[in-house]
Amino acid sequence: MDMKKISTNAVQQIIDAFTQALLEGSLRPGEQIPTEVELSEKFGVARNTAREAIKILVAMGVLEIRRPVGTFVCSGFTEPMISPMLYGVILGRGDSYNELLDLREIMETGTMLTVIRNAGDEEIATLSAPLVALGEACRRPEPSIEEVFRRDDAFHETMMALAHNSMVERIAATVRTMTHDMRHESVELMLKEGRAEELYQAHEKLYRILCDRDVAAVYEQIRSTYFVPDESKRAVPLSEK
Repeated sequence: MDMKKISTNAVQQIIDAFTQALLEGSLRPGEQIPTEVELSEKFGVARNTAREAIKILVAMGVLEIRRPVGTFVCSGFTEPMISPMLYGVILGRGDSYNELLDLREIMETGTMLTVIRNAGDEEIATLSAPLVALGEACRRPEPSIEEVFRRDDAFHETMMALAHNSMVERIAATVRTMTHDMRHESVELMLKEGRAEELYQAHEKLYRILCDRDVAAVYEQIRSTYFVPDESKRAVPLSEK
């Protein structure tokens, strides 16, 4: 691991040096890093400075401590990596509803295309169970907003798992967390307007697209299934805006 000696902004520069070493390939996933003493000597900093940098990298999901063996570079995508991204996007998005909507569209379109590529026919068929459950909730005499929303979520979570890509699944789940209020409002508005069957049919079409592996239809259908409030608070398909 080739890391140059540093003197200022020590903690951040140690972190930057680790990042550069990972990018260059001189430090690899699963590899053990030097001890705190060795790092402090290498960088010419106090031991507590090296310790602080390690703590930050552990919190970020880049390093993991295996007592009593030592500290190692993590292998693959880890859960702690999600939180900085989640809060970074939330804090940086301001009031941009449309930007968040775009992010949701990109992620769900990508998820569907990945499912088409990676999932077998029998696996895609497992989506029928959450789809039926959503239909039952939508067709009750007085559909429950919370029940429909929960079953809508279950459908999409099942679909995400079919991507067979842990990074896609975790990032998609993060985007769904970020868009929770947006999605809940869409369901609420549609049910209040008596459009529960329309909501179900949109999901049924998504299922058919996956079964048919109709890549061309993915883009059009994802956009047409978004319902957002206009200035009069009426839910309309995004394609009509």
